[in-house]
Amino acid sequence: MTDDDGDEGGEVPREEFHEDPLGHAEVWAGMTVGDLATEYGKAGIGAADMSRAVDVYAEMLGRDDVTNFFGLAGAMVPGGMRSVVTELIRDGHIDALVTTGANLTHDSIEAVGGKHHHGRTGPEGAEREHDEQLRDEGVDRIYNVYLPQEHFTLFETHLREHVFPEFDGTVAISEFTRELGRANSEVNEREDVAEDAGIAAAAYEHDVPVFVPAIQDSVLGIQAWMHSQVSSFTLDALADMTNVTDVAFDAEKTGATVVGGGVPKNFVLQTMLTVPEAYDYGVQLTTDPASTGGLSGATLDEARSWGKLEKSAKNVTVLGDATITLPLLVAGARDRIE
Repeated sequence: MTDDDGDEGGEVPREEFHEDPLGHAEVWAGMTVGDLATEYGKAGIGAADMSRAVDVYAEMLGRDDVTNFFGLAGAMVPGGMRSVVTELIRDGHIDALVTTGANLTHDSIEAVGGKHHHGRTGPEGAEREHDEQLRDEGVDRIYNVYLPQEHFTLFETHLREHVFPEFDGTVAISEFTRELGRANSEVNEREDVAEDAGIAAAAYEHDVPVFVPAIQDSVLGIQAWMHSQVSSFTLDALADMTNVTDVAFDAEKTGATVVGGGVPKNFVLQTMLTVPEAYDYGVQLTTDPASTGGLSGATLDEARSWGKLEKSAKNVTVLGDATITLPLLVAGARDRIE
């Protein structure tokens, strides 16, 4: 063996390598999700990332001095993650929610009596025929989830009767979503809807602001625009820049949980460019690799270079379907702190 000076017999110093033998995950009947996260930590690849994410998230939630921002993109509500987010709000684990108009649309549909249903993708070679049939039957498809179109009519009626009449003039989006939550909560209780009142309602009841920076990119936004054509009502997106900055500015420590990418992710992270500090914690769940250069796959380490995370921040990015990783993350962290 040759050392750095070309001498035989020397050893190359292992500055990067640290003795940390890999273990092998074990599973057993009756194990908790916290146990599973610990076992993941013995392993490598994605399991190791998931274990670290649980550790970081549990520390975020367990500290009273951390203000938690939560970014929710993707089809998380129709994908079945509605209750996970709702209960995080109710338990005080989300202090500011940034999401899409689509997620609030689907959340509201269930709050007032609509329902999503298990479906399927089209059989290989007949995908087009499958979706053409669904169109003829008045059913919208979100991968393997179906939503009858009459539920959108129910939602639109709900907005016209219980939300829009509360406003006259220019309104901040977070004020609009607050009233949406109020209306969802009241109708859900009055009509004795079997499904829970949901995310927007929980945010209203617990005074958690809900920001939707790209609200026009949704049925909720389309309905708001249509109402603005026949009234003085309009939404002010820039007003929420002040509102979300105020939350960040007043925080002692901050943590970011980002599910998916797109606008919610960027809105959560860019908030720290408007205040003196940066995020102390960060957990990201995404399906996108960083190698494309796109925002949705960009690691939280990359966000550190922008000054969105503190240099000393604890952060983890987990690749995988968030309908799988989000429940694991939340359940594992709950086991740690409860």
